[in-house]
Amino acid sequence: MSDIIEVERQGAVVLLRLNRPEQLNALSPETGRRIVEELTPLDRDPEIGCFVITGNERAFAAGADIKVMAEKSYMDMAAEDFFSEWDAFVNLRTPKIAAVNGFALGGGCELAMMCDFIIAGEGAKFGQPEIKLGVIAGMGGSQRMTKLIGRAKSMDMHLTGRMMDAAEAERSGLVARVVSDDSVVSTALEAAQTIAGYSKPVAALARDAVNRADEVSLGEGLLFERRVFHSLFATEDQKEGMQAFIEKRKANFKGR
Repeated sequence: MSDIIEVERQGAVVLLRLNRPEQLNALSPETGRRIVEELTPLDRDPEIGCFVITGNERAFAAGADIKVMAEKSYMDMAAEDFFSEWDAFVNLRTPKIAAVNGFALGGGCELAMMCDFIIAGEGAKFGQPEIKLGVIAGMGGSQRMTKLIGRAKSMDMHLTGRMMDAAEAERSGLVARVVSDDSVVSTALEAAQTIAGYSKPVAALARDAVNRADEVSLGEGLLFERRVFHSLFATEDQKEGMQAFIEKRKANFKGR
């Protein structure tokens, strides 16, 4: 029996592939736990600079595993704090890229949005069709999608349950780049290698600064950014980066 996820280290980049093709990579609680179990120690590895999360040609992930949830009661869901295992994934500080081919629906769309940005194939489809099942998004879809694409578009997606193609997703701000279907993973890996070539602590703080914009006023965000900027002058990587620029050479960052 094949594993539900496959993890491959490529230098400073980790490629994690969802591997339940018969279920269109539907996300079970075990999937979330396994992803966190595999990535947490790598998140702490100073030699790892970026994660790429992907599925297969047909589906990134076509939702959460309905069979696991169908017969549960409110008390079951509340006692298990269902979906809370994904909080640990979101809190990983290593940059994360979602490489999306095919369907990214329900929990699959939510997992993609948990990543720092999405690279999608031309045939990718995104959606939050939970309303068709008599529920709503439960892994952050109503919140993250609204922040990414705005209230009106998010309402449309959540209330109609329709799918959004890759071109619309890029126009709406859900997706960072759209590329040919057969180059999604390679493009994501190329971007990941670029990110991994920079200072890991600086990349983590850049993520913190961008994410802060969702949580605070412009004034508070500007102050946070400025203080983080100041703090980086205590690092060796700042000295190396600026000296390399002056000397017209490639910087050799050490993560310190």
